[in-house]
Amino acid sequence: MPDLIQSLQNLDIGHLRIVAGLWGLELHSADKDEALKELAAGLLEPDLVTEIVETLPAEAHTALEALTKADGRVPWAAFVRRFGEIRAGGAGRRDREQVYLAPISAAEVLFYRALLARAFFDTPSGAQEFAYIPDDLLPLLFQSDKLNSIDPEVLGRPASPRERESPRAVYDRLLDDATTLLAALRMGQPPANTVIPFQVVSDFLEAAKIIVDGIPKIEPVRLFLEAPRGQALQQLTETWAASEIFNELRQMPDLDCEGEWTNQPLVTREFLLGLLDDLPEDLWWSLPALQAAIKEKFPDFQRPAGDYDSWFIKRRADGVFLRGFESWDAVDGELIRYLITGPLAWLGVVQLATPVESEVVTAFRVLSKSERPHSTETARLHVTSQGRISIPRLLARAVRYQIARFCEWEAEKEDQYCYLVTTGSLKKALEQGLKVGQLLSLLARNAATEIPPAFVKALKRWELKGTEARVETQVILRVGSPETLEELRKTRAGRFLGESLGPAAVVIKAGAQSKVLAALAEMGLLADDATRSDIIAIETQPG
Repeated sequence: MPDLIQSLQNLDIGHLRIVAGLWGLELHSADKDEALKELAAGLLEPDLVTEIVETLPAEAHTALEALTKADGRVPWAAFVRRFGEIRAGGAGRRDREQVYLAPISAAEVLFYRALLARAFFDTPSGAQEFAYIPDDLLPLLFQSDKLNSIDPEVLGRPASPRERESPRAVYDRLLDDATTLLAALRMGQPPANTVIPFQVVSDFLEAAKIIVDGIPKIEPVRLFLEAPRGQALQQLTETWAASEIFNELRQMPDLDCEGEWTNQPLVTREFLLGLLDDLPEDLWWSLPALQAAIKEKFPDFQRPAGDYDSWFIKRRADGVFLRGFESWDAVDGELIRYLITGPLAWLGVVQLATPVESEVVTAFRVLSKSERPHSTETARLHVTSQGRISIPRLLARAVRYQIARFCEWEAEKEDQYCYLVTTGSLKKALEQGLKVGQLLSLLARNAATEIPPAFVKALKRWELKGTEARVETQVILRVGSPETLEELRKTRAGRFLGESLGPAAVVIKAGAQSKVLAALAEMGLLADDATRSDIIAIETQPG
């Protein structure tokens, strides 16, 4: 059979540039013959051939597989009966209508990618027209193990090189956010900032019965935090998959669900997970193509009897209610996206990818169990003499959970949690039955270097004697003479004067500044109010 150059010889340079564009190549030569050689060299790169084959739609896969199984050629009439025609027309119509961007058949998909050509070959019964694969391209297709591994009934298609050009790291941050939330709940403080929305983290923990009605259960919490990361993540994955209370539709960040209607999250989740189970493992898959395929074949996957009107779902951005099938993409389609880019990604079941220039996820791949996150918690913490504790993300979760309960929480840095030990945080820990000795023991066992002796001494001294020094911001009144201060004490404002700081200076009780200023005015004294200093001073002078 003819090779690539022979097969493309009669095509104009515009057609060659179309082929190059669909393969992600760029032709630099303006001369047709040179451009043809340049194109053929690019099309015969084995890795690129595999990439292009992986991105073909299912019907085009089937067509290409039929050709390869027939040793690269099939009678033209039989081929087009099964896989569709190639529209006739000159270069003008092709370029004007850009028919190559909206192929009407599997045959057109292959034709504009130079994976299919047509020519007459001699047969025992005379010359006959065939569909064929160029001779030098055929061996590369046989070598592409992806071609025969994809079931044509699988929904969607493999991701294009552009859709998957920027893979995101696989991570198990859900475990760390769960630790943060559990510590916050145990301390009785507002839910802490988490990378994953804290309510979603709470839903994962509720599904696993680690918390019940918002209250952490002591033994399940202990077992969860002490389990190896892989085991803990598997626990959350299994309980999520079987949960009837974890409701992805009501978690979606851009939608508000209102009214008394109910959906069936478990039934919906099981259906979608079943579709994902059919995808080839470890192969990048197009997320938009999967959404479109589900819309075409299973549009009512979460709607009983195809009801698109009784659910009151409002878009947060503009308050518009999304009803009717015309809102499928914004609700049902986005639920598919949320399931994959949310729970499945947080649980380390899939890896995500985007185009280089965009943050919108366009591709994902289902990870084999060996590729799923299995980080070990071997990191060590750092302590300063001022009582600041820096804890890497991969310190043992049970240790961070305990240390966090002794501390004030500072702003988190990338992959690092920052805490500060204060007298206030120690008092709160004491109220929960925690002791300073426990904190010192935790720090000593898990620190990268020796704990600063000054900090150890301060903790032990506080445990023995309590708070010995206090920094306060106070309003201080300074007057021109002791007699003036004594006169002020005899007025109704005298009860607002606190600790004396000398014969002509006194502390004004909190919130009483205006009353003291009014009393001074009645005494005929003008006051300078220095309200911008850390210790507010009020100076007086005779009126």
